[in-house]
Parts: sequence; structure tokens; C-alpha cells
Amino acid sequence: MALDAAIENVHRAGMPGLFAEVRDGDRVWRGAAGVADVATGRPVTAGMRHRVGSITKTFTAAAVLRQVESGRIGLDTPIGRYLPKLVPGERGDAITVRMLINHTSGLAEYLPYAYPSLKAFPDLANTGPQSLDDHRLTRFDPTELIEMGVTAPAVGTPGGTPGVYSNTNYLLLVQLLELVTGTTAEQGITRNVIERAGLRNTGFPAGPEVDGPHSQLYEAWFGMIDPPRDYSVYDMSWVGPSASLISTVTDLNRFYGMLLAGEIVSTASLAQMQRTVPVVSQEGKTIDYGLGLHPMESPGQGTFWGHGGTVWGGGALAMTRADGKRQMAVAVNLQRWNRLDSSGKPQPHPIDDALATLYRVAMYG
Repeated sequence: MALDAAIENVHRAGMPGLFAEVRDGDRVWRGAAGVADVATGRPVTAGMRHRVGSITKTFTAAAVLRQVESGRIGLDTPIGRYLPKLVPGERGDAITVRMLINHTSGLAEYLPYAYPSLKAFPDLANTGPQSLDDHRLTRFDPTELIEMGVTAPAVGTPGGTPGVYSNTNYLLLVQLLELVTGTTAEQGITRNVIERAGLRNTGFPAGPEVDGPHSQLYEAWFGMIDPPRDYSVYDMSWVGPSASLISTVTDLNRFYGMLLAGEIVSTASLAQMQRTVPVVSQEGKTIDYGLGLHPMESPGQGTFWGHGGTVWGGGALAMTRADGKRQMAVAVNLQRWNRLDSSGKPQPHPIDDALATLYRVAMYG
């Protein structure tokens, strides 16, 4: 079968292990290829739990929109009205909640400031992986991370396009959720989104470990960690509740299917989520981005909506066609496998083409 061959080819191209679920109407395909542990050869399985990184942003955005629906948050209200200490002065007045969700706030990414060896980012050749190791069990304070992003030089003007993808925006949304719900963002997102979607294997980590059957997660940092190092045990406070969810490919498909069917947020809120603006991604590509959702399109194939995510060592992509009939969720256990060429740019790797083919077969058949 085409999907079996496609997933096997990603493993052959150099991915230690990956697993996926594809849904086409009532038909479900689940597949896995490769190993969950390169030392023992333990195989990956399609039911494993996995850190899904920024896919969590869709859950965060949905939680915010549920509060917009109940009148507790104004989508176009300045963030300074809610969190004046975190975004003070003129910027607090100019940056709205919507601008945080769609990355048009102009607030810089805090990560290069939290991780000293990444300070030169996006100049990859002058970054190094040392601080990834140093911060394995660091407990970051979210307000300190926000301050790093807010005091860093702005990357744009509030509401200007293209926006620039920044985790600082979503750390602020987490603080906003906590303010208006009077509970932790983890509890709020769990109650209002995860439980509403009936997801049984999705939740926030209680500590640095992934609970349940899971894969090791191998980080290569553009060939600078060789062999790649296992970062499956990691304190996720470096991204907080907007990128730390643990889920399964089955739960991700269920979530996006329900979201696009108007069963998580209202149809009016979903329409807001699908209003896109150009945003420069962390890979430096300009993509269309809505409110915690982005489209993938291929001529004549219909539009898919979803999100991707990476953590140190792990990655995932979940995409659902607008009509909900075709869905794909893929999880991989190696990140930043592209080595840098002499000019410091990531070189193409066979994994890139093999993954692109898997996505194409999964989405378009």
C-alpha cells in the first residue's frame, strides 16, 4: 500500500522512527516504521504518546476563543488592558489579543535569550547545542521568559504584516487565560478543549518525563550533536502550556476533526481562526497563519488546516481537510537533521523529500 511504502521510505532516508494515522471518511490507516530507541531497537508503534510542541497552540487559541465567546476576553482588546505589567505602555495599548494569536504583535522570540548558545539565531552556524543540555531540567519562570521577548528589539509593528512567529505571544496568551479563568492554563485548556473533544490520551506533562508508551527523542541541532542526543526527558517550562502537550496521532485527528466541524468553538470563532495573514515561520518561510491554525494547499485538492510542532528531538504535523473527511497526523523522533553547508544554510537531506512524499500521499491519496 502507498502509505506503508511512504512511511517506510522516511525511516530508510534516516529517520530513526515515525508513526502516523490517516483517516479517509470511515477508513483509518495507522502505520509505524523504525525504532523508538536506537540503543535497544525497541520498535515505534502507532499508539505511542508524543510531545507535539506547537500543535498545542491550536488548543491554546481554541481556549482563548471559548473565553471570547463567553465575553471574558475581547479579541480586539489591547493586551495592556489585561496584563499592563507584562506589556507596558504604548505597546500594551497597540497589541491586541488577536495580534498575539496570529503572530502580528511584533514581539520578539525569547528563546535565543533563554538559551545562551542560541543567541545568534537565526544565524545557525554561530549557534550551538550546549545550552539545550544545560537547561534539560531548568524550571523557567514564564514571566521572565515574557520579559526577555518584550524587552528584546521588536521584530515588527503591532498589526503589521508579514508577522513573525514568536513563542512570546503564546506565553502571554497563557497568562491571559489564567487571569480571566482564575485557574492554571493547563486546567483551563484541559477542561474547555481537551475534555470537550473527548481526548483520552492527551494532556500536559506533570514532570520532565512522558507518561505511557513513548519514543526517545533525538536532537541533532543541524549536525552539531552527532550522534543525536535523547531529549525525551526534559522540563517543558521553556515553552510552557502553549507548546508542551503530549498526545497521540489518533487524538490529534479527533481534535482537528471536531474543531473544523465547529464542535470545539463556535462556527463564528472557527471563521476567525481561518482568517489568515502572512507570517514568517521559525524556518524563515512566509506562511499563511490564522488564529493558531494554518492552511496547506495543493492545486485542486482542497485546503487542509492544522499545525506543526517541534520540541528538542521530536516533531509532529496534523492536518485535516476543511470538510473534515481526510485527516493526517504524523509524529517523528528526530529533529534538525539537516547539516549546514559552508554558507551556514541547512542542506537538503533525503528525509525532507521522503517526509514531503508521505504528507502528500497521506493528504491527497
